[in-house]
Amino acid sequence: MDEKHAKNQVSDASKRLQAIIETAIDGIITIDESGIIETVNPAAARLFGYEPQEIVGKNVKILMPSPFRHQHDGYIDRYVNTGEARIIGIGREVPGMRKDGSTFPIRLAVSEVFLEDRRMFTGIVHDLSDVKQAEDKIRKLNEELEEKVIERTEELASVVNKLLNTNKKLQYEVQERKSAENALRESAKEIQKALEKEKELSELKSRFVSMASHEFRTPLSTILSSISLLSRYTESSQQEKRDKHITRIKSAVRNLNGILNDFLSLSKLEEGKIENHPLEFDVRELCPEVIDEIQGMLKDGQIILHEGMEEPMMVKWDKRLVKNILFNLLSNAIKYSDEGKEIFLKERLEGEYLLFDIIDKGIGIPEADQAHLFTRFFRAANAMNIQGTGLGLNIVKRYIDLVGGSITFESQLNEGTTFTVCLPLHQNSQ
Repeated sequence: MDEKHAKNQVSDASKRLQAIIETAIDGIITIDESGIIETVNPAAARLFGYEPQEIVGKNVKILMPSPFRHQHDGYIDRYVNTGEARIIGIGREVPGMRKDGSTFPIRLAVSEVFLEDRRMFTGIVHDLSDVKQAEDKIRKLNEELEEKVIERTEELASVVNKLLNTNKKLQYEVQERKSAENALRESAKEIQKALEKEKELSELKSRFVSMASHEFRTPLSTILSSISLLSRYTESSQQEKRDKHITRIKSAVRNLNGILNDFLSLSKLEEGKIENHPLEFDVRELCPEVIDEIQGMLKDGQIILHEGMEEPMMVKWDKRLVKNILFNLLSNAIKYSDEGKEIFLKERLEGEYLLFDIIDKGIGIPEADQAHLFTRFFRAANAMNIQGTGLGLNIVKRYIDLVGGSITFESQLNEGTTFTVCLPLHQNSQ
């Protein structure tokens, strides 16, 4: 009775083992000392494109491409005679070959088994095709990202050269003002005014150099350090670390893009290359377009709530300029508000004017700084630790002047700010 029970237990264990092998996700193949396939599970057969009966009894090297196919028998003989293991008990990445002749990467782990007086080898095969595809995709993304960084760096160099030329012009203006002072020495009041203007230009130059140096250096340092670290994360298990640095690079590139856009806009304004070209359109399409374009700048939990015109209303504006005005004001509201805060964009009609209110619950503007808010390169005292050029509101004001409108604001420290843009329903080109 005990012997029968023991045999039943062995039979049950054998059936369970066979069921595990048959349902395993990875391929399992056993061969003898001569390399002849004795068993193959369904997963292995599917992996190589065969039916099990097609390969049982054949040499396992039919599953290998050259030169591994011709070297395999030598591997087994060497191990049997010398005990020197190349794969057995180690595991490594090798190519496999399907029935149709195509090759694919696999992870092969081989173990040695002794059954009574027989030596067998069991191979566990894991398909690495998805892993290789993912690695190729990551490599391609990294190459594209490097190309984008190079492209933006070249644009940055172009803008810096233009700014250096502007700096030379400022130096020339300073020299001209010194000459004018010599001609106006009879008037102490005029001399004082000229000296104050010279001081203002000198301070402007210093602030520009300091600001440009800081604002360019920080994102470029972030990009360089992240690219350096990315090259170290080559394992698929390190994808989270790669994603973190890719996100940092994208953020730094966006910051550089914002700085470049501010400088390019200022340059075009200074050179008179931006003009007002009004065309007629329905005002209801304006704000949704701006909100859609700015979604990528929103912090976690931030949302823009829009109260627009319900009925069609045709206006004659330069749509590009007005969109730039609203985009700049909304981006400021986002930048100077915490995560989770609501931002409001409201439209209202007053006579022959349409007003836009941009309302945030952010850090607000100190009262002492409000008189200088639209001055070029000016940053409020409580905004020094937030990245920016101090050009945004100056550019907005000049755009509004171009379209014949006006801008006002109300602000309380730590409670928020409301900017109101007032535009005539129909503009004349200037």
